[in-house]
Amino acid sequence: MILAMNIRSILAGVLIGSTLLGAPAMAVEEPEFQTVLRDGSFELRDYPALLVAEVTVTGAQKEAANKGFRLLAGYIFGGNSRRQSIAMTAPVAQQSTSQKIAMTAPVTQSQSAGEWLIRFTMPRSFTLATLPEPNDPRVHLRATAPVRYAVIRFSGLARPDDVAARTAQLSAWLQQHQLRSSGASVLAQYNPPWTPWFMRRNEVMIPVGQ
Repeated sequence: MILAMNIRSILAGVLIGSTLLGAPAMAVEEPEFQTVLRDGSFELRDYPALLVAEVTVTGAQKEAANKGFRLLAGYIFGGNSRRQSIAMTAPVAQQSTSQKIAMTAPVTQSQSAGEWLIRFTMPRSFTLATLPEPNDPRVHLRATAPVRYAVIRFSGLARPDDVAARTAQLSAWLQQHQLRSSGASVLAQYNPPWTPWFMRRNEVMIPVGQ
C-alpha cells in the first residue's frame, strides 16, 4: 500500500505537468526517429535500436495496460537493485502477443482476456550495462532492433473499438502504398489518464519490411 501511494505521488509529480493545453510543463523524453514519409495523419518512421523495460500481462486491453504500467512504474521509481529513480518517458507501448498478422482484416483488441506486452523506453543516457536490475523478475530489460513503423495518430480514449478501427485504416494505407507488415501492431499512448480525451495523443504503429 505504501509503495502504491509513493508511486502515485511520484507519477503525479512527474506527469501533472500535462496541462490543459496538452503540453507537459517539464520535458518528457520520447524516442528519436526519422520521418520517411508523412501523409496526413499517417507516417512512415525509422526508429533506431532502443533500450526498453517490458512486462507480459493478461487481461482486457485497459486492465492489462494498468497492470503493466504499475509493474514498470515500480521499477523506474526505485524498485531496482540500486533503488534508483529513472526518468519517465513517453509513450507507454502496448502490444497483443496473440494477435494474428493479417493485412486484409482489422485487428481486434477487445478480447475479454489476452496476453499483452507493455513497454517503457528507457532514457537515452542509459545502456544495458548501466541500467539497474529490476527487483521484480517479471520486468525484463532488452535492446530492440532498428525498425521502420507505419503510424497513424489519433486523439481520444483509445478504446478497443477505436484502436481496431485505426488499425484497419493503417492496414489499408499500407496496402495502398504496397507496404507489407512485419509484425503485430502496437498501441502507443502519450498522456496520463487525467488528460482530457480530446487532447490525448495516441498512435497505432505497425512494423513494416524494408
